Amino acid sequence: MDDRLDKTAAELQAIAEEAAATFGGLSRDQLNWKPATHSWSIAQCFDHLITMNKLYFPVFERMRSGQVTNTFWEKHSPLSGFFGRYLIKVTSPDHPKKVKTSKKAYPSASDLGSDVIGRFGEHQHELAERIRQVSPKIDLKKTIITSPLLGFVTYSLSDTLTLLTVHERRHFEQARRVMNSEAFAD
Repeated sequence: MDDRLDKTAAELQAIAEEAAATFGGLSRDQLNWKPATHSWSIAQCFDHLITMNKLYFPVFERMRSGQVTNTFWEKHSPLSGFFGRYLIKVTSPDHPKKVKTSKKAYPSASDLGSDVIGRFGEHQHELAERIRQVSPKIDLKKTIITSPLLGFVTYSLSDTLTLLTVHERRHFEQARRVMNSEAFAD
């Protein structure tokens, strides 16, 4: 297995363990509390990650066989490197501005069950396994994928792995800020 795939899978599982340790003991009300009407709750942050990451499952499924054929656009898009770098930058935890997500990746509800952190952990395990199953024949830098959110956006599989982890860290920190809000529901 490619060392990068294993490292990414391990990091995703570490994020799940950290989420369980940090948020797993919160009540349903605490998980669903919002600091403002248009803000996301802790539960919504994790539900968004589950929803978003599931969109990548077909991509990783295609990569299992090692016989991946890029579409014409994936082969010839002059912007794949740009899109990859840009998305990594704006989805990283250090990026100060809010980034609007596609409706495809919105959290499913404003009042989620108290099992959302457990579901996130199960989801992370499944995501990590799908990443580990990517064929070692796949060149992570040369294999280009199309964004599951925007059909004209392409980036490398290598950038995809980075995007997954920085995006999760971004929303983990967002959830932590909600929990550390002065008015957080006790």
